Amino acid sequence: MDKLLQFYINGEWVDPVSTDRMPVLNPATAEQVGEVALGNDADVDRAVAAAAAAFDHFSLSSKAERLDLLARIRVVTERRFEELAQAMRLEMGAPITMAREAQADAAIGHLDGFVAALEKLEEQERFENGEVLLREPIGVCGLITPWNWPMNQVVLKVLPVIATGCTCVLKPSEHTPVSAMLYAEILDEAGVPAGVFNLVNGVGPVVGGALSRHPDVQMMSFTGSTRAGTAVTRDAADSVKRVTLELGGKSPNLVFADCDLEERVTQSVAECMFNTGQSCDAPTRLLVERSCYDEVVEIARRAAEATVVGNPEEEGDHIGPLFDQIQFDRVQNMIQAGIDEGANLIAGGMGRPEGFESGWFVRPTIFADVNNTMRVAREEIFGPVLAIIPFDTEEEAVSIANDTPYGLAAYVQTGSAERATRLSRSLRAGAVHINGGAYEYGSPFGGYKASGNGREGGEMGLEDFLETKMVHGLA
Repeated sequence: MDKLLQFYINGEWVDPVSTDRMPVLNPATAEQVGEVALGNDADVDRAVAAAAAAFDHFSLSSKAERLDLLARIRVVTERRFEELAQAMRLEMGAPITMAREAQADAAIGHLDGFVAALEKLEEQERFENGEVLLREPIGVCGLITPWNWPMNQVVLKVLPVIATGCTCVLKPSEHTPVSAMLYAEILDEAGVPAGVFNLVNGVGPVVGGALSRHPDVQMMSFTGSTRAGTAVTRDAADSVKRVTLELGGKSPNLVFADCDLEERVTQSVAECMFNTGQSCDAPTRLLVERSCYDEVVEIARRAAEATVVGNPEEEGDHIGPLFDQIQFDRVQNMIQAGIDEGANLIAGGMGRPEGFESGWFVRPTIFADVNNTMRVAREEIFGPVLAIIPFDTEEEAVSIANDTPYGLAAYVQTGSAERATRLSRSLRAGAVHINGGAYEYGSPFGGYKASGNGREGGEMGLEDFLETKMVHGLA
C-alpha cells in the first residue's frame, strides 16, 4: 500500500510524471483504503525505454537462466502468498477462502505450467529439408490486465514474457492495483533484471492507449471487455504490432435429461455465481431440455436461494460483493431489463441481500422462461445472474448456444459419452467443459469470435510471445 503513488520502472520505485490520482475502494464497505497514481504518456515512454534497453541483453539469456529465474519467483511467491490473497480480498472483495484457493493460487499454478512448457520448448529446430527454425522473443510487450481475476491475468502475461526472454510494461487495472504492486515486489525480490518488468498504473484510454500506439512496443496482450479490446486493436494497427485479446463471454451450459440433474444443476448454478459472477467464462445461459425443464428450474431456484452472500473477511464458500458502484448499477439495470422483458424471476431480484446496507453486494438472481433474444441472454452481465432457456432437440440446443457474438466457453451436462463427444465438436467456443470438467493449469485458454484471439497458459501461451525465424544454408 505504501507504493501505490509510485511506479516500478527499470528496477526502481519512481515517482510518476503525472500528478493524477484516484481512490482505491473496498467493495465490501465502499470505503477508501488508499490512493493510486495514474500515469500519462510520459510515464509510458519512460517505462518502454527501460524495457527496450533491457531487451538487448535479456533476449540473449539462456533457457536455463530463465528457468532458474522462474524458480526464484516461485519461492518468493510462496512466501508472500497470503499477502496476495489478502490484497485481492481488500481491493476486489474476493472472499478470503476463494482468494487463497483460486485467485492467489493462480500465481503458483500458472508458473508451474509455464515452467513445464519452457522445459519442452525447442528454441532451435532443424527441418527435414535441412533448414533451421529459430524461436525468438518478440520484443517489448505491453500488458493490460483486468480487475476480476487480478493475479491470474497478471501472471498469464508477465510469466511468459520472462520465460521467453521478452521484456514488458504492465498496466494492471487501476481498480485493483494492490496485488499488482505486491507482485512487482515479488519479481524485484526474486532478482528479475532491471527493465525486464515495468509497471505503470493508469486508465485504459491514457496508459493503455499510449502502450498500444507506442512504436517501440512489439506486442500488446490485453484482457478485458470486447469494447476496450477493439480500442487496443485500433491503436496498435498503425505500428502493425501483434495483438492478443482475451475478452468477454456469454457462455452456454447445456443440460440434458440423462445427467444427474440434482448434482449437475446445483453445481452449474454455483459455477455461475462463483466470483460473484465476475468471470468472463461464467456459464450464464442454462439451456435445458424440455422434458426435464420444470425439475431443473426448481433445482436451480433452490441452489440460488442456498447461495450465501457474506463478508469477504470471513472464511467459507460464500460469494462477496461486486467490485464497484458502476458494476453494481449495471447489474441492477440488467435485472430490471429481464423483468421488463417478461422473463420469469424465480430467485433474487433487485437490491442488496438482507443484512447488507453498504458495499456493492447483490442478490443471486435467476430468470426462467428466457428466450435468446432477451438482453439477459445476449449481454454479458458480469454479476450473479443466470438465464434459463428451454430447448426441444440437441440441434436446437446447439443453435441457441452458438447464437451469440461470443465464444469463450461452453458447458455440457449429459450422461451420454457419445453426445458429449458430438457437442465438443459442434459448440463454437474455445473451451467445452463436460460434466463439471475444470480448467487445469498448463492448458491454453482463449476464445472464438468476439471473445478474442490468441491463447494464454502453457505451451500455446509461450508461443504468442515468440517470433519464428528461418535460417537458410546453415551447415
